[in-house]
Amino acid sequence: MPEAGPTEGRKAEHIRIVLNEDVAAKGVSTGFAAYRLPHTAIPELDLAEVDTRTTFLGKPVRAPLLISSMTGGASVAERINLALAEAAEHLGLAMGVGSQRAAIADGRLASTYQVRRVAPHIPLMANLGAVQLNYGYGVDQCRRAVEMIEADALILHMNPLQEAVQPEGNTNFKGLLVKIEQVCRALEVPVIIKEVGNGVGAADARRLYACGVRIIDVAGAGGTSWSEVERFRQPSEQGRRVAGAFADWGHSTADCVREVRAALPDATIIGSGGIRSGVDVAKVIALGADMAGTAKPALADAINERGTEAVVEGLECFLRELRVAMFCSGCGDLRALRALQIGA
Repeated sequence: MPEAGPTEGRKAEHIRIVLNEDVAAKGVSTGFAAYRLPHTAIPELDLAEVDTRTTFLGKPVRAPLLISSMTGGASVAERINLALAEAAEHLGLAMGVGSQRAAIADGRLASTYQVRRVAPHIPLMANLGAVQLNYGYGVDQCRRAVEMIEADALILHMNPLQEAVQPEGNTNFKGLLVKIEQVCRALEVPVIIKEVGNGVGAADARRLYACGVRIIDVAGAGGTSWSEVERFRQPSEQGRRVAGAFADWGHSTADCVREVRAALPDATIIGSGGIRSGVDVAKVIALGADMAGTAKPALADAINERGTEAVVEGLECFLRELRVAMFCSGCGDLRALRALQIGA
């Protein structure tokens, strides 16, 4: 492996900061606390028969839960991604890898993302920053990212706030909609647009849908704040002050899911951003999402010396909590959960 380049070093630094510093959003929440699933004392169900199965990207999954994109492009990331992928395969869940920009630039880093050998059956998503379409990337690089990991879809992540406060950020977001549309038309797999923790609202979702995007990960505020992550990387007090001013920036996850579902009844919506339990998964599905995504809890388990085993144990808690929440709400399957009317 060559000496770490700037992107590789940044990826390793991001992992360290997320795991060791307080990078949660401040002053803004996911919004889940305002919603309660209706308890029923007579569920008329057998808990053992509660069915959480669904399909995603044309493949069956055990539950509407995916391990959200986190990392890659650094030596430590290979072990993390393999643990996450092995757990996803064992549990029958979907998974996305972190931005593959590092491996597009240096093919020797591709192995840090390549997990298909341990997860042959799961829905797997490749990942690039959408802004890279303004920095020399095009359909060819998007296709290479998909082929590199044998992915079922490509995530193009939108992170304007992170780029704006990142010391080495790429901040030209002009004209991206046209380029996203070109990728949607040319690529052989679906394109997913994902925010990174500040949310996708209804107006943006409509513009993306008009470009051909049919799957949107709203990734709302209330979980990890990437402006807070970048605050810890700032070399100057001014940089730390500017980044710190945005700890409460963005739309809550609950609001994003409700707004985007109302605006786009036919879109596939992933609700992520501060999903910390199976009860959160149940709420986000009841609010209108098709899938839920979680990242930081799985990352903390993946770095554990028990690796895959720890990730499996953590996600099994999510799945059990989801089943109990459905059972106690009288929902025998996801169709019933989505039909619930929950209010603030």
